[in-house]
Amino acid sequence: MLRKSAYPVVPGVSRRHFLLGGLASTMLAGCNQTLDFPELMVDDYTTGSIRPRISVDQTVTRPEMMYAALDDLGHQVPAVPFDKVDKKYRRQVVVNDTGEAPGTIVVHLQERLLYLTQPGGDAIRYGVGIGKEGFVWQGRAQIQYGKEWPTWTPPAEMIQRKPELVKYAGGQPGGIDNPLGARALYIFKDGQDTLFRVHGSPEWWTIGTQASSGCVRMINQDVIDLYNRVAGKTPIVVV
Repeated sequence: MLRKSAYPVVPGVSRRHFLLGGLASTMLAGCNQTLDFPELMVDDYTTGSIRPRISVDQTVTRPEMMYAALDDLGHQVPAVPFDKVDKKYRRQVVVNDTGEAPGTIVVHLQERLLYLTQPGGDAIRYGVGIGKEGFVWQGRAQIQYGKEWPTWTPPAEMIQRKPELVKYAGGQPGGIDNPLGARALYIFKDGQDTLFRVHGSPEWWTIGTQASSGCVRMINQDVIDLYNRVAGKTPIVVV
Protein backbone atom coordinates (compact mmCIF):
# COMPACT_ATOMS: atom_id res chain seq x y z
CA MET A 1 0.00 0.00 0.00
CA LEU A 2 1.42 3.32 -1.00
CA ARG A 3 1.41 6.25 1.39
CA LYS A 4 0.21 9.66 0.26
CA SER A 5 2.43 12.60 1.00
CA ALA A 6 2.15 13.91 4.54
CA TYR A 7 3.10 17.43 3.50
CA PRO A 8 0.22 19.93 3.44
CA VAL A 9 -0.27 22.59 0.82
CA VAL A 10 1.48 25.79 1.86
CA PRO A 11 -1.02 28.61 2.45
CA GLY A 12 -1.00 31.16 -0.34
CA VAL A 13 0.66 28.78 -2.78
CA SER A 14 -0.95 26.82 -5.59
CA ARG A 15 -2.15 23.45 -4.40
CA ARG A 16 0.14 21.98 -7.05
CA HIS A 17 3.14 23.40 -5.22
CA PHE A 18 4.44 20.87 -2.70
CA LEU A 19 7.56 20.66 -0.60
CA LEU A 20 8.74 17.07 -0.86
CA GLY A 21 10.83 15.40 1.82
CA GLY A 22 14.04 13.49 1.17
CA LEU A 23 13.79 10.83 -1.47
CA ALA A 24 15.00 8.16 0.90
CA SER A 25 11.89 8.27 3.07
CA THR A 26 9.54 7.82 0.15
CA MET A 27 11.11 6.25 -2.90
CA LEU A 28 14.07 4.33 -1.51
CA ALA A 29 13.31 2.76 1.84
CA GLY A 30 16.56 2.16 3.69
CA CYS A 31 18.59 4.23 1.24
CA ASN A 32 20.36 7.51 1.80
CA GLN A 33 20.02 10.00 -1.04
CA THR A 34 23.17 12.01 -1.63
CA LEU A 35 21.42 15.17 -2.78
CA ASP A 36 19.37 17.90 -1.09
CA PHE A 37 16.21 18.57 -3.05
CA PRO A 38 14.75 22.01 -3.66
CA GLU A 39 11.09 22.87 -3.63
CA LEU A 40 9.44 21.21 -6.60
CA MET A 41 6.48 21.98 -8.80
CA VAL A 42 4.48 18.78 -8.95
CA ASP A 43 1.43 18.01 -11.04
CA ASP A 44 -0.99 16.16 -8.80
CA TYR A 45 -3.36 15.20 -11.59
CA THR A 46 -2.98 12.63 -14.33
CA THR A 47 -2.52 14.39 -17.68
CA GLY A 48 -5.71 14.62 -19.70
CA SER A 49 -7.83 13.18 -16.91
CA ILE A 50 -10.56 14.59 -14.70
CA ARG A 51 -10.22 11.76 -12.19
CA PRO A 52 -9.09 12.52 -8.60
CA ARG A 53 -5.43 12.97 -7.71
CA ILE A 54 -3.14 10.14 -8.77
CA SER A 55 -2.87 7.36 -6.23
CA VAL A 56 0.92 7.27 -6.01
CA ASP A 57 3.31 9.37 -3.99
CA GLN A 58 4.70 12.51 -5.54
CA THR A 59 8.29 11.30 -6.01
CA VAL A 60 7.30 10.16 -9.49
CA THR A 61 8.15 13.57 -10.91
CA ARG A 62 11.39 14.96 -12.26
CA PRO A 63 13.87 12.55 -13.84
CA GLU A 64 16.84 14.46 -12.39
CA MET A 65 15.46 13.61 -8.95
CA MET A 66 14.46 10.04 -9.71
CA TYR A 67 17.77 9.13 -11.32
CA ALA A 68 20.18 10.91 -8.98
CA ALA A 69 23.16 9.10 -7.41
CA LEU A 70 22.44 7.38 -4.13
CA ASP A 71 23.95 5.27 -1.39
CA ASP A 72 21.86 2.09 -1.23
CA LEU A 73 22.71 -0.33 1.58
CA GLY A 74 26.39 0.61 1.29
CA HIS A 75 26.48 0.40 -2.51
CA GLN A 76 27.11 3.60 -4.46
CA VAL A 77 24.60 3.73 -7.32
CA PRO A 78 25.74 6.27 -9.92
CA ALA A 79 23.42 8.86 -11.38
CA VAL A 80 21.78 8.02 -14.68
CA PRO A 81 22.14 10.67 -17.43
CA PHE A 82 18.37 10.87 -17.86
CA ASP A 83 18.66 13.22 -20.81
CA LYS A 84 20.18 10.30 -22.74
CA VAL A 85 17.25 8.03 -21.84
CA ASP A 86 14.31 8.18 -24.23
CA LYS A 87 11.42 10.00 -22.50
CA LYS A 88 9.23 7.00 -23.24
CA TYR A 89 11.35 4.84 -20.94
CA ARG A 90 11.60 7.23 -17.99
CA ARG A 91 9.51 6.43 -14.92
CA GLN A 92 6.14 8.14 -15.10
CA VAL A 93 2.47 7.93 -14.12
CA VAL A 94 0.02 6.98 -16.87
CA VAL A 95 -3.59 5.91 -17.20
CA ASN A 96 -3.90 2.17 -16.55
CA ASP A 97 -5.15 0.68 -19.80
CA THR A 98 -3.76 -2.81 -19.14
CA GLY A 99 -7.09 -4.23 -17.99
CA GLU A 100 -5.36 -5.74 -14.95
CA ALA A 101 -6.35 -5.26 -11.30
CA PRO A 102 -4.43 -2.86 -9.02
CA GLY A 103 -1.23 -4.33 -7.66
CA THR A 104 -0.39 -6.29 -10.83
CA ILE A 105 2.90 -6.04 -12.70
CA VAL A 106 2.36 -6.02 -16.46
CA VAL A 107 5.27 -6.28 -18.91
CA HIS A 108 4.64 -5.41 -22.57
CA LEU A 109 7.57 -6.95 -24.42
CA GLN A 110 6.97 -5.24 -27.75
CA GLU A 111 6.64 -1.83 -26.09
CA ARG A 112 9.60 -2.48 -23.74
CA LEU A 113 7.48 -1.17 -20.86
CA LEU A 114 6.56 -2.40 -17.40
CA TYR A 115 3.43 -1.21 -15.59
CA LEU A 116 2.61 -1.43 -11.88
CA THR A 117 -1.14 -0.91 -11.76
CA GLN A 118 -2.55 1.35 -9.03
CA PRO A 119 -5.92 1.91 -7.35
CA GLY A 120 -7.92 4.68 -8.99
CA GLY A 121 -7.14 3.86 -12.60
CA ASP A 122 -3.46 4.84 -12.87
CA ALA A 123 -0.25 2.90 -13.32
CA ILE A 124 3.41 3.62 -12.73
CA ARG A 125 5.28 2.91 -15.95
CA TYR A 126 8.95 2.03 -16.29
CA GLY A 127 11.14 1.36 -19.31
CA VAL A 128 12.70 -2.11 -19.53
CA GLY A 129 15.13 -4.15 -21.56
CA ILE A 130 14.02 -7.62 -22.63
CA GLY A 131 15.52 -10.88 -23.81
CA LYS A 132 17.01 -11.55 -27.18
CA GLU A 133 15.09 -13.59 -29.73
CA GLY A 134 14.65 -17.14 -28.47
CA PHE A 135 15.22 -16.16 -24.82
CA VAL A 136 11.91 -14.47 -24.04
CA TRP A 137 9.40 -15.84 -21.55
CA GLN A 138 5.70 -14.95 -21.67
CA GLY A 139 2.79 -15.85 -19.45
CA ARG A 140 0.86 -15.18 -16.29
CA ALA A 141 2.70 -15.97 -13.09
CA GLN A 142 3.65 -14.57 -9.68
CA ILE A 143 6.53 -12.71 -8.12
CA GLN A 144 7.31 -15.15 -5.31
CA TYR A 145 9.87 -12.97 -3.52
CA GLY A 146 12.50 -10.31 -4.07
CA LYS A 147 16.11 -9.78 -3.01
CA GLU A 148 18.27 -6.73 -2.41
CA TRP A 149 21.64 -6.76 -4.18
CA PRO A 150 21.19 -10.42 -5.11
CA THR A 151 23.87 -12.96 -5.95
CA TRP A 152 23.96 -13.87 -9.64
CA THR A 153 24.67 -17.45 -10.69
CA PRO A 154 24.91 -17.99 -14.46
CA PRO A 155 23.09 -21.12 -15.69
CA ALA A 156 25.19 -23.98 -17.02
CA GLU A 157 23.92 -23.26 -20.54
CA MET A 158 25.19 -19.69 -20.31
CA ILE A 159 28.59 -20.85 -19.08
CA GLN A 160 28.75 -23.17 -22.10
CA ARG A 161 28.10 -20.20 -24.39
CA LYS A 162 30.47 -17.94 -22.46
CA PRO A 163 33.20 -20.04 -20.80
CA GLU A 164 34.70 -16.94 -19.18
CA LEU A 165 31.74 -16.99 -16.75
CA VAL A 166 32.90 -20.24 -15.16
CA LYS A 167 34.49 -18.15 -12.39
CA TYR A 168 30.95 -17.27 -11.28
CA ALA A 169 29.68 -20.87 -11.28
CA GLY A 170 29.40 -20.58 -7.50
CA GLY A 171 27.71 -17.17 -7.73
CA GLN A 172 28.79 -13.56 -8.16
CA PRO A 173 28.14 -11.56 -4.97
CA GLY A 174 25.79 -8.61 -5.17
CA GLY A 175 27.37 -5.33 -6.20
CA ILE A 176 27.24 -2.48 -8.62
CA ASP A 177 28.73 -4.60 -11.44
CA ASN A 178 26.45 -7.59 -10.78
CA PRO A 179 24.19 -8.32 -13.79
CA LEU A 180 21.13 -8.52 -11.50
CA GLY A 181 21.69 -5.00 -10.28
CA ALA A 182 20.25 -3.53 -7.09
CA ARG A 183 17.13 -5.72 -6.82
CA ALA A 184 15.69 -8.89 -8.30
CA LEU A 185 12.08 -10.10 -8.33
CA TYR A 186 11.78 -13.86 -8.85
CA ILE A 187 9.06 -15.14 -11.19
CA PHE A 188 7.36 -18.43 -10.27
CA LYS A 189 4.57 -20.23 -12.15
CA ASP A 190 2.50 -22.96 -10.49
CA GLY A 191 4.97 -22.98 -7.62
CA GLN A 192 7.99 -23.57 -9.88
CA ASP A 193 10.86 -21.16 -10.50
CA THR A 194 10.77 -20.04 -14.13
CA LEU A 195 14.41 -18.89 -13.84
CA PHE A 196 13.25 -15.53 -15.20
CA ARG A 197 13.59 -12.36 -13.16
CA VAL A 198 12.69 -8.70 -13.15
CA HIS A 199 15.95 -7.12 -12.08
CA GLY A 200 18.12 -4.05 -12.11
CA SER A 201 21.08 -3.45 -14.35
CA PRO A 202 24.10 -1.14 -14.32
CA GLU A 203 23.72 -0.93 -18.12
CA TRP A 204 21.04 1.75 -18.23
CA TRP A 205 21.69 2.29 -21.95
CA THR A 206 20.22 -1.16 -22.75
CA ILE A 207 16.74 -0.12 -21.57
CA GLY A 208 14.38 -0.25 -24.54
CA THR A 209 16.44 -2.92 -26.30
CA GLN A 210 16.63 -6.70 -26.59
CA ALA A 211 19.90 -7.35 -24.79
CA SER A 212 19.30 -9.81 -21.96
CA SER A 213 19.27 -13.59 -21.79
CA GLY A 214 15.53 -13.54 -21.19
CA CYS A 215 15.02 -11.57 -18.01
CA VAL A 216 13.33 -8.16 -17.76
CA ARG A 217 15.95 -5.57 -16.83
CA MET A 218 15.43 -2.10 -15.41
CA ILE A 219 17.43 0.97 -14.46
CA ASN A 220 18.73 0.38 -10.93
CA GLN A 221 16.88 3.41 -9.52
CA ASP A 222 13.67 2.15 -11.13
CA VAL A 223 13.95 -1.41 -9.84
CA ILE A 224 14.57 -0.09 -6.32
CA ASP A 225 11.42 2.01 -6.66
CA LEU A 226 9.41 -0.96 -7.95
CA TYR A 227 10.76 -3.25 -5.24
CA ASN A 228 9.67 -0.79 -2.55
CA ARG A 229 6.14 -0.65 -3.98
CA VAL A 230 5.37 -4.38 -4.07
CA ALA A 231 4.76 -6.32 -0.90
CA GLY A 232 4.76 -10.11 -0.70
CA LYS A 233 3.59 -12.21 -3.60
CA THR A 234 2.58 -10.14 -6.61
CA PRO A 235 0.83 -11.22 -9.82
CA ILE A 236 2.79 -10.59 -13.02
CA VAL A 237 1.71 -10.78 -16.63
CA VAL A 238 4.26 -10.81 -19.46
CA VAL A 239 2.74 -10.34 -22.90
